[in-house]
Amino acid sequence: MSRHKTLFISDLHLEEGHPETTEQFLTLLKNCDESIDALYILGDLFEAWIGDDDDTPFHREIIQALRTATQKGLPIYFMRGDRDFLVGKRFARATGCQLLADEEKIMLYGTPVLLMHGDTLCTRDVAYLRWRKKSHNPILNTLLFSMWPLAFRRWFANKMRKKSMAHTQSVDKEIMDVTQEEVEQRMQKHGVQYLIHGHTHRPGIHEFTLNQANAMRIVLGAWHGKGSVLVWDQAANKRIITEII
Repeated sequence: MSRHKTLFISDLHLEEGHPETTEQFLTLLKNCDESIDALYILGDLFEAWIGDDDDTPFHREIIQALRTATQKGLPIYFMRGDRDFLVGKRFARATGCQLLADEEKIMLYGTPVLLMHGDTLCTRDVAYLRWRKKSHNPILNTLLFSMWPLAFRRWFANKMRKKSMAHTQSVDKEIMDVTQEEVEQRMQKHGVQYLIHGHTHRPGIHEFTLNQANAMRIVLGAWHGKGSVLVWDQAANKRIITEII
């Protein structure tokens, strides 16, 4: 009998221009059987999300696939990322997904684990964090984004994507990576020895000592050409796979 397991993914950056990635995600959802206890999406499922009212055929396809999976009994948890921080309650109702906070502590087969998207761990990227603080302002989101017509929001999102790409290309990669000090501070705040996050596109499992005990930071991979899924089973085995199960 196969062990029960939980899946974690992030940084799929789904968009119409890359149908192969969408197909891999849809295949993952279809292949989740009774052995999968839950699926956690830790941010940037979409390349850009300009509001729950952006009702395109592409978005409807993704929403329906998520809805089908949750209706079959698969718990799906969604954490907003820097590309889809405008995902809201309407999306949650339509998909059946449960929205998570920016820092979410869960019990995973008896082990406390902290979940994050990961962008706030990159404390050396001061320019990005400054932009994040402004863009995540709830008053700004309510008064501006919700009032702007979709056409303007699409134009604005494309502009921000180009600006983000330019920033990524001009800044040293180490600056855009997490800082160990921030990692340890967040983990100590929540009283955990395990952290799972995405955002940096640097998949891997990092072991270190925290509070005189073994600790682990697991980084989820981006879906560039192939999938990337963290599988954590009930026996505490952990592995990152690139072939969709």
